Amino acid sequence: MLTILPEWFIRYKFFNSLFLGLSVGAIFTLYTPLEPSIYSLGGVYLALSMLLVARLYNHILNATWFFRISLFVELVLVAAILYFLLYAYSYQTALLMYIGYQITFVFGSYLVRAETLLLKTDLLLTKLDTAKQLGYLLGMGIAYIFYKVLNAQQITDNQTQVYDLHYLLLVIEIIVIILIFQSFRKITITE
Repeated sequence: MLTILPEWFIRYKFFNSLFLGLSVGAIFTLYTPLEPSIYSLGGVYLALSMLLVARLYNHILNATWFFRISLFVELVLVAAILYFLLYAYSYQTALLMYIGYQITFVFGSYLVRAETLLLKTDLLLTKLDTAKQLGYLLGMGIAYIFYKVLNAQQITDNQTQVYDLHYLLLVIEIIVIILIFQSFRKITITE
């Protein structure tokens, strides 16, 4: 059985939100080759999958499953980033990136519900939400500066800029995974 360590968990969520802030603008360039019908199909998949996850809440709303699902989501992101960095930008790359992100979105509501239940106190939830918002804002600010620096270096192609950003995203994602492991501790139940 696992328990959450709030001080590490809040750091994890800061970097997780930093990643989100950095990546939010890149998605528009990543998905450019996809046709609009893909988004509709993806939305149906997402809604049905989120419904399934919600039906499992009575089994998975605990620290052990929260750790497993959090780690799974981050590993999917690492795999998507690595795929994007290793293979040429194409329709297939865009589709696989979209699928990877959709898989992570399936667990979005669950992750928010679980962190609320596991952290329990107003003070911890305030610290958590503050860290998440600061991470998100910092990520968007860094992304803005990153793109401006690339423009100043005459790297103006959107695809090239987004590709270059993924090296930074990979580093942040590795930090996120390390922090997930720091955020949980195994406990033993004694009678």
